[in-house]
Amino acid sequence: MRAVPVVRAALALAVIATSLFVALTMSPRLGLDLRGGTQIVLQGKSTETVEANADATDRALSVLRNRIDALGVTDPSVTRSGENRIIIELPGVQDPREAAEVVGRTAQLTFHPVVSAQPAAEDEKLPKGQQRLVDEDGQPLVVGASVMTGEGVGDAAGLNDPSRGPGWFVTIDFKDAGGDAWRQLTADAACAVAGDPQRRIAIVLDDEVISSPQVDPSIACDVGMTGSSTEITGQFSAGQAQDLAVLIKGGALPIPVEVIEQRTVGPTLGADAIDASIKAAIVGLILTGLFITLVYRVVGFLATLALACYALISYAFLVMLGATLTLPGLAGFVLAIGMAIDANVLVFERAREEFGALPPQRRNGQGALPNALKTGFDKAWTAIIDTNVTTLLAAGLLFFLATGPVRGFGVTLSIGVIASMVSALIIARVFTEWAVRRQMLRRRPGLSGLAGNGRLRQWLETSGPDLMGRGRIWLGVSLAIVVVSVAGILVRGLNLGVEFTGGRLLTFSTSQAVTADQAREVVGEAGFPRAVVQTSSPTGGAAETISVRTEELTNDEALSIQEALGSIGGEVSKETDELIGPSLGDELRTKALIALGAAILAQMIYLALRFRWTFGISAALTMFHDVLAVVGIFAWLGKPIDGVFLAAALTVIGLSVNDTVVVFDRVREMRRSQPGEPFGRVVNNAILQTVPRTINTGLGAMFILAALTVLGGDSLTDFALALLIGLVVGTLSSVFTASPLAIGLERFWPDDTRTDLDPDPDDNRPGPRPVTRSSVDPYAHIPSGRTDDRTVDAPR
Repeated sequence: MRAVPVVRAALALAVIATSLFVALTMSPRLGLDLRGGTQIVLQGKSTETVEANADATDRALSVLRNRIDALGVTDPSVTRSGENRIIIELPGVQDPREAAEVVGRTAQLTFHPVVSAQPAAEDEKLPKGQQRLVDEDGQPLVVGASVMTGEGVGDAAGLNDPSRGPGWFVTIDFKDAGGDAWRQLTADAACAVAGDPQRRIAIVLDDEVISSPQVDPSIACDVGMTGSSTEITGQFSAGQAQDLAVLIKGGALPIPVEVIEQRTVGPTLGADAIDASIKAAIVGLILTGLFITLVYRVVGFLATLALACYALISYAFLVMLGATLTLPGLAGFVLAIGMAIDANVLVFERAREEFGALPPQRRNGQGALPNALKTGFDKAWTAIIDTNVTTLLAAGLLFFLATGPVRGFGVTLSIGVIASMVSALIIARVFTEWAVRRQMLRRRPGLSGLAGNGRLRQWLETSGPDLMGRGRIWLGVSLAIVVVSVAGILVRGLNLGVEFTGGRLLTFSTSQAVTADQAREVVGEAGFPRAVVQTSSPTGGAAETISVRTEELTNDEALSIQEALGSIGGEVSKETDELIGPSLGDELRTKALIALGAAILAQMIYLALRFRWTFGISAALTMFHDVLAVVGIFAWLGKPIDGVFLAAALTVIGLSVNDTVVVFDRVREMRRSQPGEPFGRVVNNAILQTVPRTINTGLGAMFILAALTVLGGDSLTDFALALLIGLVVGTLSSVFTASPLAIGLERFWPDDTRTDLDPDPDDNRPGPRPVTRSSVDPYAHIPSGRTDDRTVDAPR
């Protein structure tokens, strides 16, 4: 019968060894918000001649990749998102102007015959295909329809020739039919006399004439320039020639594109966030480990070791999948440490119940501790699965509905949940099962941490309060919380971030202290009097960090704000730069509402299937209550509601339902074993029995979140604060909101498939109840030891 433990031990050893090997030999892929750089999101636009579908977007992606390769950026990333979006990541690029200029332009390179160099009246109707432009010298120009496009260009380069003077020029090599089109264009232009504007050829980039040279006099009419190359001359600087060559070499995009999102992160911000997260993880893990060890002694210490293995496993899993680790993802990684202990607490509390139920003379038996621990794992299994599935639902919605770095939170949270189950159900089980078989713990079961129910549990069992007898009061308090939260939203309003409103958010650090009034004044004088300027300082004194939020700005305007702040702040460094287009802001805001609604609906359906529909509705209303409470507190505090807050809100839903699931799981079990008990009393007893688990798990997660709040820095403080508030509210609401709601719904809609319930679930009248369903404990077949000391050596 030892085959299963041996296989489990071998599996645990293999998992740890593999994870250690991966961690030592592979490096994680860091997102731009951790390593610094610029991300640009482009959206294709349909025209009368081409549709911005997946095929056109893929061709545009290929063109953009060529341009980016020409920029010489190390390890760039160009990917398609959806049908018509392209996400470009440029590590190390801190000035978005160059990237947006080269990457973001549609680069519709076209070649036109010149019709006239005389200004045309605005009301004069031009023949079809002609358009009014100005040449490179700012003089009026009327050009004819395009004869060829940049797709006929094979290569381009910016060059200079000292023998021809100091100027730079651009050489163009044609491909396919491009050479023939160029020959015909120059042949037609050569028929005009020298000096006639019609002898010029306009080379146009995005409706801007970049060069309009005359065809050389040596070119004969109707003959044209032969060969597969030509030159663009003009008053180019070295940089202009190189940039133009990059655009021409990249080719023309098949569809116009516009920048709908742009993010730039300074190189120091990511390093600081990583350091802060590591410190928070270490401090949180130490505090959680000390707490668990203090409460559960030997098995608690071994569970802490398993937690360390969890961190190793989740990190290795992240690296093996090639997932991108983002700033919110770091927070999810740290948060999952606190959540990982939940499964161990569930098991240990169950094992304590089993061991405490044994007669005193059997508690020193050789199989008492192993059997109690095995039964704890078996009985906690369903609650562990349910709590982890609900968290995975929230994480999955984040991955599919969120964008940018927030999606990374969904990935790392999912990995953390899976790794925590491996840690708790395999590694921790191997460690603790080995320990409880030792002779030392058999003789001194109190050292194991599984013997005795503790003072809190004993008090709850003997003098526990009738919490559900005051159900209406608790629901009234919950309603008051909802009213206060809604009042905060209506009175203070929601401080929606640029992700949901559109606009630009710039964050700078200064070498000199700057007050908020000083910053507002110089930003206003720079031409942005309506900008929202805020300051913050880790030391609580004069500002060290300045944030400027405005409507859409160009990159040059953003630079002017930075220069204005530099006039009073000394050396100014850009920490973050976020640009969100208004259409994307509307879309993200809609997606956020859909994500929250879908999360609540998904959890409700899952709980209805796992338990009963009344339980599902109770949990859904409680989740809505919890999220609304967090939103309301953030509204009163004036905290930003952005994409990172969305990640926190969805996680709050998962955290909120976890405690509710544990209570409902115990209710389900007690209804089977106590079929004649009134439903209200069953729920109250289930709550009292799960209080130790709720407190221990909640404190373990709170240590982690408190460490993130204090040590996580500006980047993670609001995120951790939202989770901390949600954890406290969710823990309380599982008892004081979800449970009374379930009792109330069962009163009006009792389970018709059962006849073992009183017509009134709150009826506490003594007396027999009709029973038609077996009341046998489904785990009664699991042995807990014999009647003497000759017990089995291992769980069976």
